[in-house]
Amino acid sequence: MKREIIITSDGSTTIHLPDWNEQYHSKHGAIQEAYHVFIKNGLELQQKEAISILEIGFGTGLNCFITFLESDKKVNYVGIEAYPVIAEEVIKLNYVSELKAEKKQVVFDKMHTLSWEEEHKITKNFNLTKRQQFFKDIDDKEQFDLVYFDAFGAEHQPDLWTEDIFKRMFEALNENGILVTYSAKGSVRRAMQAVGFIVERLPGPPGKREMLRATKNIM
Repeated sequence: MKREIIITSDGSTTIHLPDWNEQYHSKHGAIQEAYHVFIKNGLELQQKEAISILEIGFGTGLNCFITFLESDKKVNYVGIEAYPVIAEEVIKLNYVSELKAEKKQVVFDKMHTLSWEEEHKITKNFNLTKRQQFFKDIDDKEQFDLVYFDAFGAEHQPDLWTEDIFKRMFEALNENGILVTYSAKGSVRRAMQAVGFIVERLPGPPGKREMLRATKNIM
C-alpha cells in the first residue's frame, strides 16, 4: 500500500495512506491530537508516581515521545505495532523540531532503533518495550494503568474495534485504569460498554467533535 509523509494543519507530519484516505494521526494536527486525546485526557489524570502505559498502534512514536517529554512519573511504556514504520519514514518526521525538543533527538531516534520484544531503559524513569504483535493476540492481564488506543479508524479496520479487542483491553488494565481514544463512534462506545467499561464522551481534538474515555471500575 502506498504511503506518503504529509504536513498536518498544526505543522507536524504524519503518514498518509492514499488508498484509504487515512492518516496515522489527524490531518487537523498530529501533535495537537496527541496532546488532547492522550496527554490531557489520559496521562494527566493518573495520580500514581509510577504508571504502566499500553499503546495500541505505536506507529510513528509520536505518542510515546510526547509522553516521555511531558511525564514527571516513572513510566513503563509498551507499544504494540503489527507493521513497524520503516527508517526512511522516521527520518522525515518533524516531531522533534515542532516540539522544540532538539536536545531529546537522541531519545526519539532511540525509540525507533531499539530492538523489538525487549524492555529497554530509555532513562532512569522511562522504560520502553516495543512488541510486534496483532492486537487480537494481546493477552496481558491487569498490567496497565492507561491504554492509548490509536488504531486505524473503524471504517477501514473494523476488526480492531470489536468487543473482543476491547475485552482484551479491559483485562489488560488494572482496576480504575482508563482507555482513551480519538474515536467517538457509537458502535465503538457500545462495544466498550458491553465488556464492562464505563464510557464518557468528551470534547474532541481540533477537527473532531468528540472522543471517548473508558474506565475499568469493578464494583
